[in-house]
Amino acid sequence: MNYANFPLDKRMPLPGADQEKGEDFIDVERLLGMAARQAKVVAVCAIIGLFLGVIYLQTTPKQYLSVASVLIDEGMNKVMDDISAASVTQQTDATILSQIEILNSARLASEVVDKLKLDQNQDFMNPPQSALAKGIGFLRGIVGYFRGSAADDLPGIQNVDAATREAMIKTATHDYAVLTLQTGLLADRVSRSNVIGIGYQATNPALATAITKAYADAYLADQLNASFDATERAALWLQGRLTELRESSQAASLAVEKFRAEHGLSANSDGQLLSDKQLADLNAQLIVAQADTARASARYQQYKAIVDSGSESAFNDSAIAADQPSSSVIIALKTRYLAIAKRLQDVEANFGKDHPQAVALTKEKADVSAQIFGQLKQITESYRNDFEVAQARETALRDKISTAAGKSSIDNQSQVKLKELDQQAQALTTLYQTFLSRYEEASQQQSFPVGKVRIISDATMPLAASSPRTLRVLALSLVLGLMLGAGFGGLNEFNERFFRTGEDIRDRAGLKFLGYLPTIGGGKARDAKADDLPVDGKVASLSAAEKRARMRVSIDAPASMFAETLRNAKIAFDVVMEDRNCRVIGVISVLPGEGKSTVAANLAGLLAVNGAKTLLIDGDLRNPGLSRSLGMEAEQGLMEAVVNGQTWQSVGKVDRQTKLAIIPAVLRGQFSHTSELLGSAGMRRFIENAKETFEYIIVDLPPLGPVVDAKAFAPLVDGFVLVTEWGRTPRAMVRSMLESEPYIANKITGAVLNKVDLKKLAKYGSLGGSERFFDRYSSYYLDKSESRAKQVA
Repeated sequence: MNYANFPLDKRMPLPGADQEKGEDFIDVERLLGMAARQAKVVAVCAIIGLFLGVIYLQTTPKQYLSVASVLIDEGMNKVMDDISAASVTQQTDATILSQIEILNSARLASEVVDKLKLDQNQDFMNPPQSALAKGIGFLRGIVGYFRGSAADDLPGIQNVDAATREAMIKTATHDYAVLTLQTGLLADRVSRSNVIGIGYQATNPALATAITKAYADAYLADQLNASFDATERAALWLQGRLTELRESSQAASLAVEKFRAEHGLSANSDGQLLSDKQLADLNAQLIVAQADTARASARYQQYKAIVDSGSESAFNDSAIAADQPSSSVIIALKTRYLAIAKRLQDVEANFGKDHPQAVALTKEKADVSAQIFGQLKQITESYRNDFEVAQARETALRDKISTAAGKSSIDNQSQVKLKELDQQAQALTTLYQTFLSRYEEASQQQSFPVGKVRIISDATMPLAASSPRTLRVLALSLVLGLMLGAGFGGLNEFNERFFRTGEDIRDRAGLKFLGYLPTIGGGKARDAKADDLPVDGKVASLSAAEKRARMRVSIDAPASMFAETLRNAKIAFDVVMEDRNCRVIGVISVLPGEGKSTVAANLAGLLAVNGAKTLLIDGDLRNPGLSRSLGMEAEQGLMEAVVNGQTWQSVGKVDRQTKLAIIPAVLRGQFSHTSELLGSAGMRRFIENAKETFEYIIVDLPPLGPVVDAKAFAPLVDGFVLVTEWGRTPRAMVRSMLESEPYIANKITGAVLNKVDLKKLAKYGSLGGSERFFDRYSSYYLDKSESRAKQVA
């Protein structure tokens, strides 16, 4: 398959194409590779960090920390909580934070400063400082100098007398001491308990202990004073309220009695109004009267009905005289009537109805019946009178109840107001009794103040310095050094824009990778730019023997890695150009100094030593580095042959050992039309003439970047070999060249990486890449001939 004939857009993605799209996951292998490559940078930065940490430890004065613990004890304050109407629960987080703020307050700090006279203590006011603090102070001093002096910040200080100025300075010193103490105080809650830790750190352990103790004592005294002041203020307030409540209670009681008297709201022993009692009694009498009226009416109606029925049926009514006493007249008449009726019945039964005795009994019976009827009429009239009396009595009671109900309604309305006044009086009386009791308790509490805190751990003299902590500082310095090294390493990797591996050639440039060409000769520092730069006396160059040895590495060391890579290049363009009898190969690079002349000479030498008829042409007419390196001194070269229409035999040189034919280039002044010469018809005739004799024509062409000579010669070339310098050729430049010159790009058979540092190469290869295993190939590459070549070089 002719890879060189593929269009550029059909090849593998060019630089940045895969990186810009990226993958959705982190490439751990790549990160490990970056870490391995930048290990030295990270290690150096870590050592620097440790060194700076040691310097910090040596220049920083030791600090000593003294700590005391106080407990917010609610049990000690039970009496106070009972007295105070607004008791506070000390177990809440807000309360603990409030106590911490009290500890950090300026008032408490001022008390400690005054107690220990810290504003006059030089160990406190001017403690030893670290070099870092001195540096920061120096910078602040410079900034303050440009912003103005302290006198400028206090206008008018120069216009006061000496005593006032001294007082102002003393006040400022005291304020500075308070601020310093507040800044250095350590107060924090211990876990989730009700314990607060109080600490202070100073260069003098005795000073730290004294300040911590003074702070704990001042805090305890502050709590006691606060309790006493609160109790005293409560007692004074209660005393004033008692007078007001007593007067209000008395006024309310008087208002109740006055209202009761004005509205005649007298009450019995049960507290019930007399009007209500009278109304209740009348209602009870009315109920009795209604019952009597109903009973009288029933009797009257019953007797009236008997009377209305006539005398004949009056005796037969079973209700007659049912309610009369046994001695009444009607009972006697009824008994007589029954006796007559019995006798009449006997006489009629024995003697008949016409018997005189029966007639007399009949008449007597009628007479008794008339008497009974007369008695019934009298009783009926009596019951009628009783009914009318009961009815009149009921009517009278109803009238009295109506009158009493009206009065009771008025009294009840007044009673509502009276109850309201009475409730107010009772509430004021109760409140007065409560405040009186609290006042008595508060008066007793004034002589027995109880604090809410107690010291559970007193401050002790610290035996060891609390800071700087050696292990922590060194660990932090190491971590910071590692982070700085990682940053620099990441920056180095970010700035990595060069070709390092064959994968870069394939993925970033879309070209076939032909192999690695290791650094040869006396080292990278000596051969960095020796191939293509002119010798003008200003640039140090290699000796003539060393240059010639470089040009013959593939001949002197045929089993070297250098020669093996060139063989791989030969196979690549043999496969691509298998249908051509003579193959014209152009060796190009993007930048000067990448070693293309060395590659061209060694490739041609390798082909010639293998028996192929090979012609090596120095096509760099402006800077013939190949001719200089081979040590060829000729009067005529390629330019003269093309201009004069000569053949290669007239200007060519033949190496006696390899039979390699070489066409040198002779530099003649400032000839600037080299591109026209390389693309001219004369050059085409020259190449066509050479094709009749040679199997391979290797042409060393100028770099693509600065001149257009390679572009002009491109139509005569069957394929290009691109030489890129390992770690120096920018990928973006190669990509730009390939995109801008598709004609040349499509003719590039492959690319080689030149001047490769094999020791560093393994760090850039993937975990499974061949770059990590070159050391295992050493037995195949190194032989005596290569060793001799290195010795000559």
